[in-house]
Amino acid sequence: MNERSTFEVLSPWAQADPIPLMGISPRLEDLAAKKIGLFYNFKRASALMLSAVEQELKKRYPSIITSWYRFSGVNIPEIETNNSDKFKEWVKGVDGVVLAVGD
Repeated sequence: MNERSTFEVLSPWAQADPIPLMGISPRLEDLAAKKIGLFYNFKRASALMLSAVEQELKKRYPSIITSWYRFSGVNIPEIETNNSDKFKEWVKGVDGVVLAVGD
């Protein structure tokens, strides 16, 4: 007697959320003549990385303007530091932001 059992196999993966992912803000269609913020932290390579990004942006989009902002805290959102007003004003003045965190 050879009885066969039937097993139901279940996947350990949950069903994906049907809502498509979106950025916090709409993407810029073009960077020409835009003001791009370059936000970096206290780690030594972050400014170097953004310098390279800035050079490439200016090469591709000669009319681009960049504005630098150095993060003042460690492991605290800038909006929660003593510089929150300065940060809010900086954000209002840019069309988009590139952020770098690097060692």
